Amino acid sequence: MKFIRYEKAGKAEIGIFNQAENGILPLSRIFPGFGIFIMQQVIEGVGENEEHQLRQAYCGETDCPVLPVGEVKLLAPIERPVHDILCVGVNYQDHREEAAEALSAFQAGPETVYFTKRAIRILGSGEAIKARTDLDEQLDYEVELAVIIGKEGKDIPADKAEEYIFGYSVFNDISSRRIQNRHGQWFKGKSLDTYTAMGPVVLHKSALPFPVEADGKSFVNGEKRQDSNTRFFLADIPQIIEDLSKGMTLEPGDIIATGTPAGVGMGSNPPRFMKKGDEVVCEIPQIGRLINRVE
Repeated sequence: MKFIRYEKAGKAEIGIFNQAENGILPLSRIFPGFGIFIMQQVIEGVGENEEHQLRQAYCGETDCPVLPVGEVKLLAPIERPVHDILCVGVNYQDHREEAAEALSAFQAGPETVYFTKRAIRILGSGEAIKARTDLDEQLDYEVELAVIIGKEGKDIPADKAEEYIFGYSVFNDISSRRIQNRHGQWFKGKSLDTYTAMGPVVLHKSALPFPVEADGKSFVNGEKRQDSNTRFFLADIPQIIEDLSKGMTLEPGDIIATGTPAGVGMGSNPPRFMKKGDEVVCEIPQIGRLINRVE
């Protein structure tokens, strides 16, 4: 199931795509007493009973009443996270190597690298990245698999990690490389307004075998820049959830960005950063394509 957030007649609501992905079944039709949903309510409220009801509604029947996609505006599935986004740095060996060459302050350690990314608002597919080239002209892209936490947990063992996941999305960790390099840590260079994009949907965890093996690709103006698979993670999703939750509570709606492979702009020789007018596409085939233009 693909959960999608959309706007119609000035109101935002949550629905699920039909199998052809040309129509949306609003959750308010499945749960009529609940009113208008926000994604956080869905993440917190979809238990086994609700999932059964959703599966019955998502039977794929062609006569299932749906709202045509062309009649709505698609939005970021989660516009504002419950906390800063939890990020895994250099989680592919090839990206670790290119980062070591490009970032003078970076030194790869033996442990997994974690940092956070502030996002007061997450961009959806089709929304514009507002480039702050006055602050830093080295604007970069990073395709990543986002893991959405579904229930509260602490000290979660790796073999129980999937129980705490709600679903997955495509994530673009847009970065200001000069700021990132100058500060010696990554928070500021990752956290400018509009420098976080996610979507176009949240794919329920039941749609992917676990541990997840999914291709991640990025394109700039149609040219492929990144192409890898999550099976090449240095730390896989169970390890990440176990590690992050040691002594630290994960809550429903938390977003974990799991890292990007080689092929980012700073890794090219010479570097190829994004500029105004560029279109960047991040794609994970099972989830969809996240498309943003730089302005």
